[in-house]
Amino acid sequence: MDAVPLNAYLVLSAFLFVMGAIGVVIKRNPIVMFMCIELMLNAVNLSFLAFARYQTDLLAQVSGHVFVLFVFGVAAAEVAVGLGIITVMFRLRESIDVDEVTLLRG
Repeated sequence: MDAVPLNAYLVLSAFLFVMGAIGVVIKRNPIVMFMCIELMLNAVNLSFLAFARYQTDLLAQVSGHVFVLFVFGVAAAEVAVGLGIITVMFRLRESIDVDEVTLLRG
């Protein structure tokens, strides 16, 4: 069926997800944190598409692609809202360091 086995896609997906999670934990710049979250979401998309590729049922193949479209929509909304918050935070504080954020406390 395919020259690349399913476990190769899943190992790559797990590696990308772990790298994104490490980046979110280690980095203090919110823009880099958003990029790491995007990396994690794309790792999930890779696993969805890998599972969809190896399904024999057409409905299962299409459902994997539909999940990817939903994840893309969530990622786009997350970036739009997150960058808006970062822009407002920078205008008010002139710093975007995550450790210094007390602006969102209630």
